[in-house]
Amino acid sequence: MDFEAKWIAWETTRRCNLKCVHCRSSSELEAKGHPDFSFDEAKRVLDDIASYASPVVVLSGGEPLLRPDIFEIAKYGGAKGLRMCLATNGTLVTEAIADQIKAADIKMVSMSLDGSTAAVHDNFRNVPGAFDGTLNAMRIFREKGIKFLINSSFTKRNQEEIPKLYKLAKELGATAWYMFMIVPTGRGEEIMNELISKEDYENLLKWHYEIEKQEDEMLIRPTCAPSYYRVVLQQSKEQGDDYKRRTLQFSTGGSKGCLAGQLICLIDVDGNVLPCSYFPKSAGNVREQSFKDIWENSQLFKDLRDFKSYKGRCGACEYVGVCGGCRARAYAVTGDYMDEEPFCGHTPFKMLKK
Repeated sequence: MDFEAKWIAWETTRRCNLKCVHCRSSSELEAKGHPDFSFDEAKRVLDDIASYASPVVVLSGGEPLLRPDIFEIAKYGGAKGLRMCLATNGTLVTEAIADQIKAADIKMVSMSLDGSTAAVHDNFRNVPGAFDGTLNAMRIFREKGIKFLINSSFTKRNQEEIPKLYKLAKELGATAWYMFMIVPTGRGEEIMNELISKEDYENLLKWHYEIEKQEDEMLIRPTCAPSYYRVVLQQSKEQGDDYKRRTLQFSTGGSKGCLAGQLICLIDVDGNVLPCSYFPKSAGNVREQSFKDIWENSQLFKDLRDFKSYKGRCGACEYVGVCGGCRARAYAVTGDYMDEEPFCGHTPFKMLKK
């Protein structure tokens, strides 16, 4: 597998107008101790990235629409040949904002929807009116022909909403729907007791497999659920669903579970390069090193790419090449990012034999 930087999330600010229960960076309206970087620094970082690779760059936050120069950043990156996207909660979107998104040639907008009703979504986002604001943004995007995808985050408090949100995402005209299994970082550490159980996690992935087999209108993928790629192979073999084709697809890098530090990373507002948005350990800082140097030479990234050194069940697992287990979850729960995925219920064949 080639470890090419294909997707970079960039935390352009930690300021946010919502107070989501699972926020990885515990963003607030005032970014205490983590000020926004300047437009000049944004250009320098984009120059650095573009000199090495041509990834998708997702302008994220916090809430990136709180930055008055966010569209200038997007235009600059696009002119450098980078595919610029935007991750917003949608509540600040107006007709004028949508026009600016189109003018900046932003390729895709991602938004979060965690409930099929205002009562559920607003409870997750801790701000009344968040649901209506996000749906209004989607309406505007549909009218203006702006592509958007929906991320839905789940814990025990809203896991019954999963099939409802899948259906709603289709009705709203989303290009894609991503079922996100919470990783306990930031505020998420305060709701550890709400994480979906191993048993429910497994059953949800099997449900997703059945839905994906028949879905031909909208892209759907579980996010931060690398075990899904094990489930796909197991279920396709069990059901005779072109197992050989799927096996070949995975072995040639067509799909894989955890991509942290392998194909994706996050640059936070302070310049730290993290393996993914939910893995709070720095591989280096773009204010001190080139992105290329960090990507190619960081010991953290080298560790994550060394599947043979994974520990516990992940290290022994026959599916490690397509799954890998969530490294961020291992780090959050055990303190060791090379440890086994704590929310996977699979017992490797090697361990069954003992």
